[in-house]
Amino acid sequence: MKSDEDQLDRIFMALSDRTRRAMLKRLRKGPLTAGDLAAGVSLRQPTVSKHLKVLEEAGLISRQRDGTRIYGVLAIDSLVRAAVYVSQFEEQMDAGLDRLAAIVEKPKQEGEPT
Repeated sequence: MKSDEDQLDRIFMALSDRTRRAMLKRLRKGPLTAGDLAAGVSLRQPTVSKHLKVLEEAGLISRQRDGTRIYGVLAIDSLVRAAVYVSQFEEQMDAGLDRLAAIVEKPKQEGEPT
């Protein structure tokens, strides 16, 4: 059985590629075939199929068959898992942004260059 940490590794590895992110973005509008996705990213279908396999193994998409056509469908659960993981760092990010805002908003002292 695959651990949660292994699953997170697969999710973030899949998301690290801009082509796969572009595919996920296109799948937000609804299911698409590998051919449809290949046309959208200017890649040959075998390459698209490899990307789809990575996305499927990460749980970011599922495949559904309709007769002879196979569609990629966005699977939201793994995206939620990634978002939950990243949200754990929200407090530290907020603190850093607050410090940055304080620096930016600090009034200039006389004699300081502008």
